[in-house]
Amino acid sequence: MDMQARIRLNFEQSIRTKQDALDALIEPIARAAGTMVEALLSNHKIMSCGNGGSAGDAQHFSSEMLNRFEMERPGLPAVALTTDSSTLTSIANDYAYEEIFSKQVRALGQSGDLLLAISTSGNSDNLIRAIEAAHERDVTVIALTGRDGGRMADALKGRDIEIRVPGASTARIQEVHLLCIHCLCDLVDRRLLGVED
Repeated sequence: MDMQARIRLNFEQSIRTKQDALDALIEPIARAAGTMVEALLSNHKIMSCGNGGSAGDAQHFSSEMLNRFEMERPGLPAVALTTDSSTLTSIANDYAYEEIFSKQVRALGQSGDLLLAISTSGNSDNLIRAIEAAHERDVTVIALTGRDGGRMADALKGRDIEIRVPGASTARIQEVHLLCIHCLCDLVDRRLLGVED
């Protein structure tokens, strides 16, 4: 195996996936950012969740909200539902792994809040149950998905927004998800701080 050629191929595939996704994702990212700004200005919070690499993305998003992205500003109310190991393991042990996010959404979610649900396949049972719990609590869902959107796409309704990456590779979808998260953070900061350019 030529390692340098393989590295070049990974870069080229990542660039191609981002270019292919650009036109499809501009509108839903803009809508999602507007929805986030509206919720934050109304003193609501954003919860985030995902599994594996998507759990890391959920935590990345909440850290950018709670601390800061690229501009100085007060912290914004966000919580990653993936981080409390005692809560996650007690729910998984006492009930089921599929309930680890939905029970938190039911306990923490309030009308007007948002749930950012992240899955490359869109087929994670625990995320689908979290979406159902969000709807029960009048929480709007922003779903970051890939491929065909999976069962998560079918679970969305009303004001929910899907940001679906057109791709088949988990790694490439995750790379675009991170870019989407950075776009959301950038747009939220600029809208809240009144920055134009």
